[in-house]
Amino acid sequence: MTLNRRTFLGTTAAAATTLAAPNVLAQGAGKPRVVVIGGGAGGATAARYIAKDSDGAIDVTLVEPTRTYFTCFFSNLYIGGFKEISDIGHTYGKLAAAGINVLHDWAVDVDRDAKTVTLAGGSTLPYDKLILSPGIDFVDGAVEGWSIEAQNAMPHAYKAGSQSELLRAQLEAMPEGGTFAMVAPPNPYRCPPGPYERVSMVAHFMKENNPTAKIIVADPKPKFSKMSLFQEGWNKHYPGMVDWIGEEFGGGNVSVDPANMTVTIDGEETQVDVCNVIPAQKAGRIAEMAGVTDGNWAPVNPADMSARADADVYVLGDSAEQGDMPKSGFAANSQAKVCANAVRGALTGSKVFPAKYSNTCWSLIATDDGVKVGATYEPTEEKIASVDSFISETGEDSALRKATYEESEGWYTGITTDMFG
Repeated sequence: MTLNRRTFLGTTAAAATTLAAPNVLAQGAGKPRVVVIGGGAGGATAARYIAKDSDGAIDVTLVEPTRTYFTCFFSNLYIGGFKEISDIGHTYGKLAAAGINVLHDWAVDVDRDAKTVTLAGGSTLPYDKLILSPGIDFVDGAVEGWSIEAQNAMPHAYKAGSQSELLRAQLEAMPEGGTFAMVAPPNPYRCPPGPYERVSMVAHFMKENNPTAKIIVADPKPKFSKMSLFQEGWNKHYPGMVDWIGEEFGGGNVSVDPANMTVTIDGEETQVDVCNVIPAQKAGRIAEMAGVTDGNWAPVNPADMSARADADVYVLGDSAEQGDMPKSGFAANSQAKVCANAVRGALTGSKVFPAKYSNTCWSLIATDDGVKVGATYEPTEEKIASVDSFISETGEDSALRKATYEESEGWYTGITTDMFG
């Protein structure tokens, strides 16, 4: 079944009819069906919680193209030499054993009128509720001279796995005293502290293996998450190695030449040995194809993560436009539990609890030097709003920083178990 996407982009009347229609499958012919697209922190968690808490009353299908999922969170620690690539890789066997139908395929179309998802392999999946958690895609032309075809020469490494391995290999091959450049993304983007933890991990790797190397960061923003903490750490652990060029000094006026390995910042061209380009981002493409985005991100209802365009479609994690929560693995996991509770309630009549959300982002600056930022959130009419927040302080003693890093290790074990079983 093929849908002309123009027929549902902005069709308010049709959407209103769809929202008001009763859920036929949920009320009669067999088990209600939930299809989840994307097997990361949002999708895997949602699938697992719906399946285990509905006790078999809901048929759950998880669509994820990769057989081994590499978490973006902690991927910087692999780049820095603190982890092996296998440490951040996870498979789906336990989810399948728990009764979830795990399909390793690409979702290539959504027909919201027919309530079907089409897969690249040719299968069509009907759904009563659809959960989209596809992560990010990149905005075409966001960095002059760079495109996805250039990702082997200038990797983004913002989708973990082979790109992470490529960037690590390029660091290992850098000549002595060479130059690493990063083009940082504009807001909003996946994992606000992520680029700067990566700078820290690259600096750590260079301090151990190539101590005369230099790092240049071209940043279109005037400030960034945990800025004072990172800059304090760079000055302490990697003095003179990191040159951060913010908006005021032309950090947003950048072009790259992957063929010649040059970066031009505000008209000044620099020859580099490794260049990590992290472009501007938007919702994963399937969310756009489903017609639930505003062109960049997918606006959702704060109480349950349902798409504002369609009450039977939910959008989690990085793809969602929901308010104050950052785009992070912890946030996606938190949103998935709220969504799972709402979906179970809608399909089985089980109790739906008021939504509460939380997030913490840990970052490693150097060995045993961990920092964090986080908040708790509640839904309002307009958005998911921050209720209170916390952040590490500059000047903390080494014992506290080590404890913060160890806390992050415990969290990683906990969240990946929560996701994958």
